[in-house]
Amino acid sequence: MTAYGTPTVVSGGATELLVLWGGIPLVGGAAGGLLAAGSGWVAGLPWAPMQGLFRLVDGLPDGYALTGGVGAGVLVGLVIAAIGHAERVRVTVSGHQARLRRGSTEREFGRRDTGAVFVDGKDLVLLGTDDGELVRQRGDLPAERLADAFRAHGWPWVDTDPHRTAYRRWVPDLPGLPAGADALMRARQEALEHDRGDEARELRTELARYGVVVRDDGKRQHFRLTRSATPPA
Repeated sequence: MTAYGTPTVVSGGATELLVLWGGIPLVGGAAGGLLAAGSGWVAGLPWAPMQGLFRLVDGLPDGYALTGGVGAGVLVGLVIAAIGHAERVRVTVSGHQARLRRGSTEREFGRRDTGAVFVDGKDLVLLGTDDGELVRQRGDLPAERLADAFRAHGWPWVDTDPHRTAYRRWVPDLPGLPAGADALMRARQEALEHDRGDEARELRTELARYGVVVRDDGKRQHFRLTRSATPPA
């Protein structure tokens, strides 16, 4: 058990960094080398994309082609690793606040303003005292470690969403939403269908101002209202 006054940090740690900066470039280099070695075979497939590129690689001396393929694969792996590193999630929990950091963005939430904490799929969720979402943070941190950290510092951790049965499937013009919320749900549905994740997150925040909590099931939206929600239209 962690001392109550000592903050607990939950992150991917050294293992995550090793996978990002070691494993991914290594796999990329191996894949690039295999593609270079098999470029002649791929170039002969009538349905294969980028046949011109594979014919070009196949025409190079074997040593140059293999070295170039491995180098290109490693470079692609490093780019993927950099993107993954920028999206790393780190959660620091103390007796009075929780700090959630993703890349260079960090947000703080007070214990006294939090009514429940739980994991929903891959999302860490903090609910406010009016049952609205303070934050829904996507990440791959183990639920068990998060539960231990929050419980060790006296936070109201629950194993499942206490309002899960309150969600309703959204369809256009469904009655019961606050005035103006249906238009935001329509815009968010379009953002989900076109994989515009940043826009969908912004619209989730805007809906929260109306007291509407949104939960996604693939590209389908479900919603519930908080106790402080704007009266329905």
